[in-house]
Amino acid sequence: MSLQFGKFYFNGIQSGSSGLDQVRGMLARYSPDPEGSYSDGDVQIIYRAFYTAEDLQHQNQPYVSQSGVVVTWDGRLDNRNDLISEIGGRLTNRSSDVEIVAAAFDRCSTDCFQKFVGDWALSIWIPRARTVVLATDFIGARHLYYRRTKDQVIWSTVLDALMLDARQTFELEEQYIAGWLSLFPAAHLTPYQGVLNVPPCSFVRVSKHACLTHKYWDFHPGKRIRYRTDSEYEEHFRVAFRDAVKRRLRSDSPIVAELSGGVDSSSIVCVADEILARESGPRLDTVSYYDDSEPNWDERPFFTKIEERRGRTGCHINLHDEVKQEGTILPEYGLTPADTGRNSNAYIQLGACLKHSGSRVLLSGIGGDEVLGGVPNPIPELADSLASGRLGALAQGLKLWALALRRPWIHLIRDTLLLFAPSPGSCLRSWDHRTFPCWVSAGFIARNQTALAGYRSRPKISGPPPSFQENLDTLEGLRRQLASFVLPTDPLHEVLYPYLDRDLLEFLYAIPRQQLVRPKERRSLMRRALKGIVPDEVLNRRRKAFVIRSPIITISEQLARIDEKQELTLSTLGVVDRARLLEEMRRAVCGADVPIVPLLRAFTLEAWVTTLVGRKVLAHAA
Repeated sequence: MSLQFGKFYFNGIQSGSSGLDQVRGMLARYSPDPEGSYSDGDVQIIYRAFYTAEDLQHQNQPYVSQSGVVVTWDGRLDNRNDLISEIGGRLTNRSSDVEIVAAAFDRCSTDCFQKFVGDWALSIWIPRARTVVLATDFIGARHLYYRRTKDQVIWSTVLDALMLDARQTFELEEQYIAGWLSLFPAAHLTPYQGVLNVPPCSFVRVSKHACLTHKYWDFHPGKRIRYRTDSEYEEHFRVAFRDAVKRRLRSDSPIVAELSGGVDSSSIVCVADEILARESGPRLDTVSYYDDSEPNWDERPFFTKIEERRGRTGCHINLHDEVKQEGTILPEYGLTPADTGRNSNAYIQLGACLKHSGSRVLLSGIGGDEVLGGVPNPIPELADSLASGRLGALAQGLKLWALALRRPWIHLIRDTLLLFAPSPGSCLRSWDHRTFPCWVSAGFIARNQTALAGYRSRPKISGPPPSFQENLDTLEGLRRQLASFVLPTDPLHEVLYPYLDRDLLEFLYAIPRQQLVRPKERRSLMRRALKGIVPDEVLNRRRKAFVIRSPIITISEQLARIDEKQELTLSTLGVVDRARLLEEMRRAVCGADVPIVPLLRAFTLEAWVTTLVGRKVLAHAA
């Protein structure tokens, strides 16, 4: 992931304005490759490259287009040839991605963003309009933060640069904290008031007089793909999935793929092996995690099966062992709660694996479970039949799913109707229970109900098919998840997500729901399409077991620490009720059925906020 940084002073550079030397030093820690810069009066732009492929080394940035706009581009353009054919002019197959992007903007202005397929973020300085345009891809795989004051706008790939340049303390963004408690905050938020992230599938236009956010594209509910036979759907899936994987093999150094033993990661590795066997490309290594101390951890037999098929053993990371690596560079403190993961054993060992492989790219299976029917949920399909008035199909679906799930059909129709019910309690699906945790303070709940409920939106019976609305709601959750990630360090590397490929998702959202999930056929389309490519033992395995012992041990350890502490920072901030939190932790340790994930999130937030307060990053803690 290459780095972008820029400043636009609305009224010209003021005397005493901070220079860029400190920022340059900080950005250098995130990229070992060359730096480029642009300066023109009241605008200063820095681009710090991070090369993952040889052809990227020929991109000189910041890039000045024929019309005079200044572009910095961090990303991978998957539809280069299509854009070259459409734009024409001086573009050739040897043109760099940033040249193509700049030419597209010269021709179509912001309308060009919807044409860019791939993972990307870009900034554009338009001298004639005295305007900055910031944009990111449809899923938000690349970040671009910005902060606008009355005097200037600053933008950067990493939060560190904005915080360093500001030289001040910040107010905590309460909605961000609420979002973290319910898994992930809204994608446009950061932990700090006034510091924002460019939302996925959007661009931000900033000038002296305005700062406006626009959505440039979205999935269309009217797109339909209908074939006559299952085999046609299976062939289309194989083509789309192979393309999604192949696009992410663009590297001139080895690539490491996570191999958990589940269907998602195993499918990526097996399909990548097929591609690399036919075409030249980088070496593909794997990294797998195991914990023999967990009685329910059953991954080793499955990732070993893939390794046997490949004829090569990957890197194995023992999550139970306390492993420390000399010389590991960790941030002095984390600017987001996700930064705390850099101190984990898994992160340190993964870094050692990437260094040994010489890789700058990590393939992740995130998103496969959500978009391919990893959880057999018939409700969206039944809701489609109900909303369209197909009562015969609804009755047939209720009968088949009731038998498959061993649930009374009346319960299924009740849950289908509740999908459209106005009661707010029925949408709180981000918690294990239907209510907010008892240990969250009442005032905090009153101010942040939407974030605490996981930003769930209710399908409209008069809108697009409910399953399509459910797909978009799930996609928003994935966007929030990616927005919460931090730029990987030590070693620096990009994380790529084949299941979040735009063309693949357009196909999956356009086909009938019954192709993805069928009674007693979880991941129906994927299993059918990849038969013979992925070993049957992995492709047809049961859903991975949920490991429950480690969280309880963590809660027990935290309980002992908190009991000895006079106060909690989150309690001081009015987020949690300390007495109720301790009581809930005791109940969890004793085996009571309590929401575990919010408790674990609270521990992470407590440690993180306490560190920020101690470092005087926050303006106050009261």
